Amino acid sequence: MVSNRVRTLVPAWAREITTATLRADVVAGLTLAAYMLPAAVADASLAGLPPQAGLYACIFAGAVFWVFTGARKTAVTVTTGLSLLIGASVGELSNGDPARHAALVAAATLWAGAFGMMAWAMRAGVIARFVSETVLVGFKAGVAMHLIATQLPKLLGFRGAGDDFFDRMLHVVRHLADAQPWALALGLAALALLLAGKALLPGRPVALVVVGLAIAAGAAVDLPAHGVAVVGAVPQGLPLPGLPDVSRADLRATLPIGLACFLLAIVETSAIGRMFARRDGHRYDADRDFLAVAAANLAAALGRGFAVGGGTSQSVVNDGAGARTPLSGLAATVVLLLVALFLSGLLETLPQPVLAAVVLAAVTGLLDLPGFVRLWRYRASEGLIATAALFGVLAAGLLEGVLLGALISLLLLLRAALSPRVPELGRLAEEGGYVDLERHPQAVRPAGALVVRCDSSILYMNAEHVLDEVTARLAARPDPVTRVVFSLETVPQIDLAGAEMLIELHRALAARGIALDLADMRDRVREALRDAGFERHCAPAVAHREIGEFLRG
Repeated sequence: MVSNRVRTLVPAWAREITTATLRADVVAGLTLAAYMLPAAVADASLAGLPPQAGLYACIFAGAVFWVFTGARKTAVTVTTGLSLLIGASVGELSNGDPARHAALVAAATLWAGAFGMMAWAMRAGVIARFVSETVLVGFKAGVAMHLIATQLPKLLGFRGAGDDFFDRMLHVVRHLADAQPWALALGLAALALLLAGKALLPGRPVALVVVGLAIAAGAAVDLPAHGVAVVGAVPQGLPLPGLPDVSRADLRATLPIGLACFLLAIVETSAIGRMFARRDGHRYDADRDFLAVAAANLAAALGRGFAVGGGTSQSVVNDGAGARTPLSGLAATVVLLLVALFLSGLLETLPQPVLAAVVLAAVTGLLDLPGFVRLWRYRASEGLIATAALFGVLAAGLLEGVLLGALISLLLLLRAALSPRVPELGRLAEEGGYVDLERHPQAVRPAGALVVRCDSSILYMNAEHVLDEVTARLAARPDPVTRVVFSLETVPQIDLAGAEMLIELHRALAARGIALDLADMRDRVREALRDAGFERHCAPAVAHREIGEFLRG
């Protein structure tokens, strides 16, 4: 088993590497690095750490994430949500001591990595499957609108504000008069070039060319003097890896923070991975991403960084720049490493409005309006789930939007499990089978017999409902019934409560002189009934006997 698990560590994308994919990944990595750098520096302040800590986290995490991940487009990085979470939580413990704050942050990040390792070892990736494709349609639209709201102020040349999408957009509208002409001109020009390149030159490194031209423009003109924000200087150097200096009490105190960071990181990472996998026709392996996120957080903690996960905007930029495999993330890491060691001044003149234009051009593919229409036409409940995920992202944030949509999906699933259909069956033709009378009203009820079927497993949570439905069906029959045939064809599993319900039903019917027969029973269900004492108290349970055998005999 261990050898099989080791073999699965080799990702499927590794067999797809060619010269063309390597070229595309290097180009995408350069563009990704140009976007990750200012975001990493900014997020470090949210975590209560010096600017270089964000750069360290991206470098150390990026050095290992690509080895384990199975997601081709996901970029691992520090994120706003994780930065705010770990900064606020650890800030309550560090009491304003910068060195202690950094050590506690690293300890919490180590816990996030440890939880990821445990989740991977237990194959807990099934958790990510609760986020359905319906949720992802709303999530993607919410992500696009969320990113638009955060990037518009940068494009217009003023500082953004607000706690959610609506606050941010209201702030933008109120401050339109504060737009800086130079910033707006640079941003719109870059956006026009990017959109034109996307339409006319698909797959070409248009974004990289635009970023290069912007750096050149920033070097030639004093953009800050004209109201245009630039990336600015980034501290040089790289720390030696090491464990944080914390006590056992500190480890206990940071454990819940690490758990929260892991949960936030894996939900965001899996949502991004599934989003691109669905679109590109690849299989998403959540277990691999659990391992990749775990390794990335362990590396970030050892490198004096802080918690990381799949970055939504970074992954969108990575995809928009033409990434083909996770090697784009490795290329971005190499670029960030070189910048940290030697080239910190290279991106100093890069205008922020141009970075905003890169993101805005990349998010256009996330708004799937036909997908929304399709969901609402299929079922209102599906459209409601997608819409809830959309507004959850807009009103509360990325994590909350996914969790809200997943919660609604789970509640609908539970409703279906708690109240399964128990249709009455009739014979479709003289030699035909037995079908749902509600859907096939031309089918004929057998004289003196009630034939029913349960369309789900019979478990403790729905056994009473099934009993009530059978009793109601029997009471609604106008003619005398001497036999009830219960088809278990669509019952893959039955637990003790379900078996005891059938025993109770058999006794109640027998007291009224009505026979109960169990048809189309699977071997697994028969064994469960036998173990629960059905044969001892009621009658032999024989598997695979058809409905017609009971009605003929």
